[in-house]
Parts: sequence; C-alpha cells; structure tokens
Amino acid sequence: MDKEYVEVLRRQHYAVFGEHEHSAAKLCTWLKKSLKNQGVCYKQKFYGIRSHRCLQMTPNIYCNQRCVFCWRVYGPSPDKLPVEWDEPKQIVEESFKAQQKLLSGFGGNPLVDKKKLKEAMNPNQFAISLTGEPTLYPYLDELIKEYGKHGTTFVVSNALLPEVISKINPTQLYLSLDAPDEETHLKINRPAWRGSWQRINDSLEILSSKKCRTAIRITLVKGLNDFNPEKYAKLVEKAEPDFLEVKGYMFIGGSRQRLSIQNMPRHEEVKAFAEQINAYLGYEYGGEQPISRVVMLKKR
Repeated sequence: MDKEYVEVLRRQHYAVFGEHEHSAAKLCTWLKKSLKNQGVCYKQKFYGIRSHRCLQMTPNIYCNQRCVFCWRVYGPSPDKLPVEWDEPKQIVEESFKAQQKLLSGFGGNPLVDKKKLKEAMNPNQFAISLTGEPTLYPYLDELIKEYGKHGTTFVVSNALLPEVISKINPTQLYLSLDAPDEETHLKINRPAWRGSWQRINDSLEILSSKKCRTAIRITLVKGLNDFNPEKYAKLVEKAEPDFLEVKGYMFIGGSRQRLSIQNMPRHEEVKAFAEQINAYLGYEYGGEQPISRVVMLKKR
C-alpha cells in the first residue's frame, strides 16, 4: 500500500485498519451532531436509520475515478490495488474496534448524550461509502453479509463494475449518476478505465432487477452537470430505482482546489432541478433537507 497516502488519511482522522491497510473508517459529521442532539443525517430522515449508530467505512481506499467535485483526498492509481486483501470477517471486527477508538474521546464532552454514546459503540447501520470505490474489494458480497449480521447496510458505488453490482444485495444499493451523457461523464468523473459510460449503463440496467432497495444519487454541480433533465430521467427510468436523490455539490475539502463556490447550487436550485427530472418520471416527493441540499423522490 502507498504509505504516504495512508498517513495523509490518518492526519485527516481516518482510522486506516487491517493487516494490509486497505480499509478505513471515519466518524461522520452527523454522527457527532447526533451525539450532542444537534441534528441528524438526511438518511435518518428519509430511511429511518439512526445517525449515531452508523459506521461509515470503506473496504478499499482507492478509486477508479477522479471526480472534480470529490471532497476526498485522491489516492494512487487503481492499478496499485493490493495484491493481498483482508478477509471480510476481519474487516468487520477491526472496523468495530476502529469506531470505538474514534468515539473514545467523546465521553468527557458534557454536551454528549451518554446513552447515545453507549449505543454508538455498538453500530447497527453500515455505510460502505467512505472513500475509494467499494466494488474494487473482491469480497464485497461476503463483507455485506457479515455486516448484515449486525444491522443494515448501505453501499454507494460509481457503477463502473456491473459484474459486482449484479452480485451484491445490501439493504440499500446506491449508484452515483453524475452526468446525463458520456461527454459530461468523462469531463467531471474522469474515470481511469475506458468504456466507463457503457459500464455505468450496464449497471443501471442491472439495478432494475435487484431484490434489495435501490437508489440513484445525482450530485448536482452548478455549471457542470445541471442540464438535460430529460436525459437524466431516461437513465433513471432504465434503473427503476426505489429512490432518487438529487444532492447539491458542497464546496468543501479537496474539491476547493478544482471548483469554486459558484459551483455549489442553492437548495432551491437543487429542488427545482429535481422537479424538472421528475416531470418525466412521475415519482412521489419523499422529502428534503435544505442544510444538506438534498431532495429525495420515491417510486410510486
């Protein structure tokens, strides 16, 4: 593994763990807010999970895209993936220990709800969506099943590996859809692999036949991909997701080196674009969270 990259992640408060150091966990902002009763993640509002009991992790810290709007630290090329991988059961066990260590300092904070903190030490919601692309981990299906013994699982993927998408069945499977066409996709997602647009379309078709709950997430970047709602709608129709999330790009982290604050749409603009897409879909309004600049639509 790239030791320098791992150290950068650790300085940013990621817990990189495991024998081969390709997995990581990090406390979500909303988990920390929930512990102090200062608000919850929109996933709690939309899907009923408990923010303070969510473990945000990844089994693979490398990615096969370099999205311009990504707030994470870019890792080395995906052709440097590990030769050896930690086993799913080991990752689950180590992630629990990492989460508990990350939470250990909260006990002395007078603002923290002690009952919630105790519950947080035993997570029951697993967001496999931290950094990197989880489908590059070769035992993702087994990992989901291991986490499933402890609670619900949400997986977020860039959809470049349809062969993996066809195998996995978490509680909720998200596919990112950040462009209405191939030209825009290549411009803003900057994939490392050729044929990526076809791979995404293959994954969208697979999503329509999944047994688990499914979702499409569109990250809206003002001036870069906030156009052609009809094309977005056609792609969403292909996938037939249970939910569609339209979320505004946030001007944070590493993305500030590539974009400007003018690329961050207001919540009203995100909502308006979601309505434009939905004019072709006919989904039902599912909710919104202005502070997160996200609108959720659900299939009728």
